[in-house]
Amino acid sequence: MTEEIIIAGFGGQGVLSMGKMLAYSAIMQHLEACWMPAYGPEMRGGTCNVMVSISHDKISSPVLRCFDTAIILNQPSMDKFESAVKPGGVLMYDPNGITRTPTRKDIRIFAVSATEEATRMNEPRIFNMIVLGAYLSVKPFLGLDHVVEGLRKSLPPRNHKLIPLNEKALRVGMGLITQP
Repeated sequence: MTEEIIIAGFGGQGVLSMGKMLAYSAIMQHLEACWMPAYGPEMRGGTCNVMVSISHDKISSPVLRCFDTAIILNQPSMDKFESAVKPGGVLMYDPNGITRTPTRKDIRIFAVSATEEATRMNEPRIFNMIVLGAYLSVKPFLGLDHVVEGLRKSLPPRNHKLIPLNEKALRVGMGLITQP
C-alpha cells in the first residue's frame, strides 16, 4: 500500500498541519511516511501545499509529480493540481471559493463543505480537521485513534485543550462527504 497525497490551499487554512498529522498518524501505525511542505514568503494568504507519502515500504523520494489524492482548498490549487491526480485517484475540495469545479471523469471527486460546517459550529479554526475527517472516510487506512494521537504529537502542549474539539471536527468531517 502506498498513498501519495497533495494538500493545497492558502496559508492559514491548516494545509501544513493536515500533512504533518497524516505523517505522524501513519508513523503511529508503523507505516513509512514523509511530508514535504512548500509555501511562499507570506505568513497567511499566500498559496502553500504539502506532499505526503505513506507506505508499507521505504519511500524513495518526498517529491511527487502525480498523486493518489488531492485535497484542494482554493481555486489556484485546483487549477494547478487537478490534472496531477492519477487516473482512478481522488480529488476532494471545499466548494467555498472554488469558481471552477473539477471536470475530470477518470477520478473520484468529493465536495466537502468544511467552511460552511465550521461556520455553523462557530469554530472556523477546525476547518482543516473537518476536511481531514472527510479524507479519512474516503481513505480509511489510518485509524481515528492514531490520527488523534498524531494531533497530540503535532500540537504544542499549550494547545492540547483543543484536542476534544478537533476530534469532534474529525468525526463531523467523516459524515460530510458528497459526490457532485
